[in-house]
Amino acid sequence: MTRIDKAFSALSDQMQHLSAPRPVLAPSESIPSLLAKVDAAKRRYQPGAR
Repeated sequence: MTRIDKAFSALSDQMQHLSAPRPVLAPSESIPSLLAKVDAAKRRYQPGAR
């Protein structure tokens, strides 16, 4: 076994013992709040709104 093979084997062993990352959950916004944001964005991008 070469030095690279040993290093790769050691790294593989370490990776097997790691736990899977957990997803980060962002705080959810209320539906009315999201709708208000969408409406505001639509008004900003309508022709002649400026």
